[in-house]
Amino acid sequence: MEHKFSKFYKGECTNAYELLGCHKVEEGLYHFAVWAPNAKCVSLIGDFNQWLVYHDKMQLEDGIWQITVEARPGDCYKYAITTQYGAVLYKADPYAVYAEKRPATASIVYDPENPHVWQDEQWIAKQTKKDIYKSPVNIYEVHAGSWRRHPDGSMYTYRDLAKYLVPYVKKMGYTHVEFMPLAEHPFDGSWGYQVTGFYAPTSRYGTPDDLKYLIDQFHKANIGVLLDWVPAHFCKDAHGLMEFDGTCCYESADEFKKEHKSWGTRIFDYSRYEVQSFLVSNALYWLKEFHFDGLRVDAVASMLYLDYDRRDGEWRPNKWGGKENLEAIDLLRKVSCKVFEACPYALFVAEESTAFPKVTHPTYTGGLGFNYKWNMGWMNDVLSYMKTDTLWRAENHGKLTFSMMYAYSENYMLPLSHDEVVHLKGSLINKMFGDYDTKFGQLKALLGYQYSHPGKKLNFMGVELAQWNEWNENKELDWMLLTYPKHDSHQLFVRDLNKAYAKYKPLYQNDCTWEGFKWLLPDDSQNSVIAFERLDKAGNVVLVVINFSQYDYYKYGFYPDAGTYQLILNSDEYKYSGNGTPVNTEFTTADDGYAEFTIPRSSVQYYYKKAVKKSK
Repeated sequence: MEHKFSKFYKGECTNAYELLGCHKVEEGLYHFAVWAPNAKCVSLIGDFNQWLVYHDKMQLEDGIWQITVEARPGDCYKYAITTQYGAVLYKADPYAVYAEKRPATASIVYDPENPHVWQDEQWIAKQTKKDIYKSPVNIYEVHAGSWRRHPDGSMYTYRDLAKYLVPYVKKMGYTHVEFMPLAEHPFDGSWGYQVTGFYAPTSRYGTPDDLKYLIDQFHKANIGVLLDWVPAHFCKDAHGLMEFDGTCCYESADEFKKEHKSWGTRIFDYSRYEVQSFLVSNALYWLKEFHFDGLRVDAVASMLYLDYDRRDGEWRPNKWGGKENLEAIDLLRKVSCKVFEACPYALFVAEESTAFPKVTHPTYTGGLGFNYKWNMGWMNDVLSYMKTDTLWRAENHGKLTFSMMYAYSENYMLPLSHDEVVHLKGSLINKMFGDYDTKFGQLKALLGYQYSHPGKKLNFMGVELAQWNEWNENKELDWMLLTYPKHDSHQLFVRDLNKAYAKYKPLYQNDCTWEGFKWLLPDDSQNSVIAFERLDKAGNVVLVVINFSQYDYYKYGFYPDAGTYQLILNSDEYKYSGNGTPVNTEFTTADDGYAEFTIPRSSVQYYYKKAVKKSK
């Protein structure tokens, strides 16, 4: 008969958090279990035994150190691990579900008197029937600690965010929110990407049940919630996973695979079965226990390649002579399979910046199994174009259109994320070429292109404010900008753009196939104009016309599909602080499909044509 940890040791465990960590046995009695395979001795220390190192020695059973002691909810604890060399390490529980607020580092016995009762059955039932590929996905990326703050500068809690962020996202018309990492981390400046407590929602913003309440409120508002997940590395803080029992348990002992030196972090040993169980279970933990609707997996490229951020002589080829990290690839495939078994409607998104093949293809065809991948190529090309002086854009026109050469090689998500507005890169509006007024028009044109280009959408908080300053995790967004008409009207444009995107099926229903896209003007480089059509399954059309130049064009003629079109969005309207240049509000093409347009400078227009039903 197999013991309860057998799957853990085989790398097949999907619920390791139910076997290890701290669990209630009965009132006042808790069981603790920790994996520390090379420890000489492990003791449980905490508030319940005055932190005496050898008071509660744990017993080694089935390769796991275990003990049952009297404790109370809220008690802090750690493991005192004696190494084979006699040193004593004081480690937080890798499977703790709650931790002290930084800078304190202990784990906490968590057993709420009134645990959260989920009320999102209708949301989940609706998601299980939804085809995510044919649905609108428009994500608002959020850093929980700096979206808004209290007047005294203190951070909003999870419940504050439930009160203010949920209605804001609903009002703005986003379909999803994505939180930057919420697992416990010691340093605010890491933004959550250097984790110590992979199973503990950070206590900066409240308790685990407070986070559950926040997600429940999003679901009640019909908004999906994604979590930024970090399986690529972990930080080197003494209380964390690094050399957990005095040896390399969670990280590789191989110097070529051990560390991201430029990041100052350790790399998981993806070949070790216990680590596989830890990571697979962690992915499912956030989906099952917190009802997240998906995971954005951070730094996938760093996992896929043995030579990532390494010079010659600092890495070793795999057994086939290649640079691919075969163990990490297998781990990602295993995680993707288990994610969709547990949550068939999940968004499982890779931040992958290379041309690694089949990232969003099924594992049974040799793919990694993600259902979406960030389109970093589109992002880099289009931002490079938007920075370019309009005098020189003709020779850079291909940066606008090249993405359509590979748009269907993967299922793509178009990101304008936090990474683009930090580290002296400038805010999004500051990247736009031109004077003050032109920058606003150019930003609207960029967003109009993003929302109409095939692929799902992601934008970092603040883009809707046209924020001039780079994002700073230590303070809230510059909400005072909304007292200025230009910024207030820009927010209105983003809201209307969000709602137009969700309303008109041609903008999202055929994202993954050429049937949903048709170029009309791909190569008017001299005028910096592009035009194309998006089509849904029924044949309805959204015509998109974008002028990236600083000139108005009159009687500009080309050939859309024949029919009658209605204007549904125009970024040049006065209400969006545009110039109010008169444009076609409705037009019918000539018999041969020809039509003439007024196309205002630095603007985007969407026109809708309803499909004509064929008589039987």
